[in-house]
Amino acid sequence: MNEATPIADAHLHLWNPSRLRYPWLDGVPTLNRPHLLEHYRAATQGLHIAKMVFVQCEADFALYREEVDWAAQQAAADPRIRGIVAWAPLERGEAAQEALAALTANPLVRGIRRIIQFEDDPRFCLRPDFVAGVKLLAKFDLSFDLCIKGDAQFRNTLALVRQCPDVRFILDHIGKPFIKERRLQPWATYVRELAALPNTWCKVSGLANEADWEAWTAADLRPYLDCVFEAFGFARVLFGGD
Repeated sequence: MNEATPIADAHLHLWNPSRLRYPWLDGVPTLNRPHLLEHYRAATQGLHIAKMVFVQCEADFALYREEVDWAAQQAAADPRIRGIVAWAPLERGEAAQEALAALTANPLVRGIRRIIQFEDDPRFCLRPDFVAGVKLLAKFDLSFDLCIKGDAQFRNTLALVRQCPDVRFILDHIGKPFIKERRLQPWATYVRELAALPNTWCKVSGLANEADWEAWTAADLRPYLDCVFEAFGFARVLFGGD
């Protein structure tokens, strides 16, 4: 990959703790500082980043609208940001409609990410209110980013997607497989089952986070990438810088 290769980065994270509160940063001192466009530009120097999509960064949930407003300011400063994936309280079920209407008043909001990974209940994504909230996304023409971890969550996510055929689903970080442990199953089976559903896409992003941080190699990632591309094909795979 070089300067001539245009890249669409479908997973851009920016945050500013001086503007918004991000509770998770309290436990990650190395990241507990502003990560802004200037830092992104420095990190991607020499690459042709043609388009970007801002993805919510787990700001305090009470500030989800403020995070969208701040992201829109970043898009005004760098028009390569073509879309925003926002947070929304989908677990409210039908009552989430008000939040979705408010968010989509900003035309940059094109999707929602309500992280499932951190929920203790592996069946959280199948709770009736959550399913109802996800189904609302079709009404607002919004996609849903699936951020999950572990066999049980992936298995239940398949059931969620089957219940919501009118919603576009994007699997973040290829479903966070256990790369460090060199485990392919049952993740690979679940990837193929998900790809068999026509309303799904997969985001190649964050793979190094699931590998051995200090010693990973491209060869460690290859079996997982091969599985994703064989299952989804190139047309249904997105790249994300994370």
